[in-house]
Formats: sequence, C-alpha cells, structure tokens
Amino acid sequence: MRTARAALAGLTAVLAAGTASVAAGRLASDAALKAPAGRPLPTEPRLTVHATAAGQITLTRDLASLRPGVYGLAGDGSHAVVGPVLDAAPHTADTVVRRLERVTHGTLAPGDAVWLTPSLYAGDPGSALGLDHTDVDVPGELGALPAWFVPAHRDTWVIAVHGLGTTREHALNVLRFLHGRRLPVIVLAYRGDPGAPRSPDGLNHLGESEWRDVDAAIRHALRHGARRVVLLGWSTGATMALRAAEHSAARDRVAGLVLDSPVLSWEATLRALARARRTPPLLLPLAVRAAQGRAGLHTGRAATAADPARLRVPTLVVHGPDDQVAPWEHSRRLARRRADLVSLHTVPHAPHAAMWNADPEEYEERLRRFLTPLM
Repeated sequence: MRTARAALAGLTAVLAAGTASVAAGRLASDAALKAPAGRPLPTEPRLTVHATAAGQITLTRDLASLRPGVYGLAGDGSHAVVGPVLDAAPHTADTVVRRLERVTHGTLAPGDAVWLTPSLYAGDPGSALGLDHTDVDVPGELGALPAWFVPAHRDTWVIAVHGLGTTREHALNVLRFLHGRRLPVIVLAYRGDPGAPRSPDGLNHLGESEWRDVDAAIRHALRHGARRVVLLGWSTGATMALRAAEHSAARDRVAGLVLDSPVLSWEATLRALARARRTPPLLLPLAVRAAQGRAGLHTGRAATAADPARLRVPTLVVHGPDDQVAPWEHSRRLARRRADLVSLHTVPHAPHAAMWNADPEEYEERLRRFLTPLM
C-alpha cells in the first residue's frame, strides 16, 4: 500500500509539474500573441526621469537611453520627443542627458517611468503634421477597418502598416516625406487595433491572418483610383505586406515592398519576446508550441514569412543587427538569396522597428531612391 501511495504521489507531482509547465508556456507565448498596441515590448526597458531643464531631460543610463537618433518618449499619460545625447551636459555616472525636443502632451517629472518608442508623433496627419487627410473605413473580412487617407496626385499609392508595440501613429514618421513625393497614402489600422474589429480569438497572429486586412486596403485603393500600390510595413506589418504580395488576388498590382525590421520567423520573434520576459530557457519550446496551438501558426519551412522563390517585386529591406525582436540574419539571408530583387540597408544601433529614428535623413534618402522608379 505504501508503495502504491508513493507511486500515486509521484504521478500527481509529475502531472502537476507538467500542468504548471504548460501554463507557464502559455503565459510566455502571451508576450507576442497578446502584445497590446501602443505599449512597450518586453525588450524595451523602463527608464526613470531624473530631471528636466530647458531643452534637456536626464534619464536612467542604459543602452537604450544612449541610442543615437531621435525617439518618442512615452509614459503613462505623457509623450515627448528626445534628440541626441548631450555628452557635455552635467550628469552623474548612472544618468544620461538627451535633448528634449518637445512635450507632445502630459508632463514629465522626476521619478516618472518612461520608455523610448519609435513613434515621434501623436494624433492624426492633420493634428500632428498639418496634412489634409480623410478618415476612411476600409471594408475588411471582420468589419470596417479605420484608416487615414492622405491624398496626392500620383496613381501609385502607398499602404503603410505598423507592427508590434505601436499603432498607426508610427507611420506619421515618414508621412510628410511620402506626401512630398506626391504619393497618396493609406495608413491602416488592422484587426486588434484601437477602433478596429478584434480577431475572433483575441490573439495577434503575427501577420498570418492580419495580412487579409492589408489585402482589403489594396482592394480599397484600387477601387478609388490607384493603379499600383507599394506596401510599406514595420515589424509584423512587414510580414503582412509579404503575405499580401504573395497571396492577394490583386498581387499583380503590387509594385514594390518596403520592409522595416521584418518579422521573417515567428518562432524566432516569439522566443525573443518570451526570453525578454525572463522565461526560463527550458520553457521556450513550450512557449513556441503554445503559440502554434493557440494561433494556428505553422512550423518548419512555412514558419518563414518570405519564400525567396516566390518574391516577385522589388523589395527594400531596412534592418539592423541590434534588433532584439526580429533577428537581422533572416533579412540578410533573404537579401542574399534574392539579390536580383532585394536591397538591404543595414542600420546599426537601432532597436526593433526604429530604423528611421537612428538616422532619418539616410533612411528617407534610401526610400527616395527605391520609390522613384516605382512612381
């Protein structure tokens, strides 16, 4: 009897441990599948405001706060824009002083928790940039998708799609540049975004189902005067662009792709986000399996967003080795395998989906060279 009881206790412990492991794997998969729009990814550290002065802000010293370039600085109820590090400004060994360009809304006070974001602007194209625009509803398979339409004179349109951790405000970074090239632009909010329909299961599918909302935007553009479209996506928005260019019934009207920090392997991105949430290494495979089961994601060859053999249009990839969310090596591999179509612009010292922020002028020059033949 004692032997039987011991065996039963051991089996119960094993089952409990297994159940706990499965639950932990499911929780770890939430880092990607439930990443809320406009909130920092787990790879983005929280910083503390130590002081503010005229045109300056002092932040916690961290690799993030030392990044070159210009960034949004977001907090709970606040948004500002910070420029380069001011090395000559007085500071302690554990702080960094950056130029404070402007406070968009809210206030910044010592002790506030903040994080860097690639989104420089808050609002819409009119309030943020002074650009005429129309709020439109794009008919999607789950319902109306809110979008901004910024009109211009060309018949090649750009469809801009944000990715993980941001909202459609991210596209405002390049909207003035695109408008200056006289390109009409649709800035899309897709399923799960504020104001857009929820995915039936409430999960982010990392582009695997969301690409159909990009397809809806393509068809909307073609119905309203576009002859061709260029798809511009960041992060999982780039994944959606790739999927739409391959699977859309209107794919022959896609003239080109611009992919910023593309998520080309959902498994690699899921592991990176779960690892950033301090998931123990032994549980990472469980997180991958949980995500696959919950969101119906594919493994193996189909887990790669871009099949090089099926790429048919000119593609500009802007990516860098410091991306902790979407490994740069996948972009390098795509560029090597399709050198006839893919141009890779490498940006050092830039986090995920912030290639423009590191050097806006160089980014826009690369974009100009790529877009000019497609207009």
